[in-house]
Amino acid sequence: MKRYEEPNHLRFLTFSCYRQLTLFQDDWAKGVFVDVLKAQRERCGFRLIAWVLMPEHVHLLLWPKLPEFPVSKVLWGLKRDVARCVVSGLREQGSALLEQMQNPLGQHQFWQRGGGHDRNIFSEDEIREKIDYINLNPVRRGLVDLAEDWVWSSAKWYAGDRDGGVPIDSICRPE
Repeated sequence: MKRYEEPNHLRFLTFSCYRQLTLFQDDWAKGVFVDVLKAQRERCGFRLIAWVLMPEHVHLLLWPKLPEFPVSKVLWGLKRDVARCVVSGLREQGSALLEQMQNPLGQHQFWQRGGGHDRNIFSEDEIREKIDYINLNPVRRGLVDLAEDWVWSSAKWYAGDRDGGVPIDSICRPE
């Protein structure tokens, strides 16, 4: 995949678990993702506009801090740390998921190979459309009736609930 690192372009990112396995079915695994997302945001200085964690995939809308932290660096650290922590937890539990996560080389693979989906976003209309798409993902899947009831996303933040979760940055373009 070719990534286009353009200043002042938001990035709409989607990446999936290996074989579409529901590796984020349990709240403890979702909590790991949230903690790592917060830490990676601090480390890489990206601005987070919207996000959702689904049972088998993730959507992020962010402004990377260029040139120091391109999307490839942000995702590398996020995916690496989430995979390490969740796989470790699954081992401790003796989870049957570990067998399903084995790739042809016999290694545990957490994320689907490849770069996922990466789209540069630069129009105000498309920004709004992506925020809605991300926040409504759990509703479309039938996981909740209202977007803000899915705590593993930015929907609560956009509904006005600023307690807990991952803080969201302004959609105003960075300077």
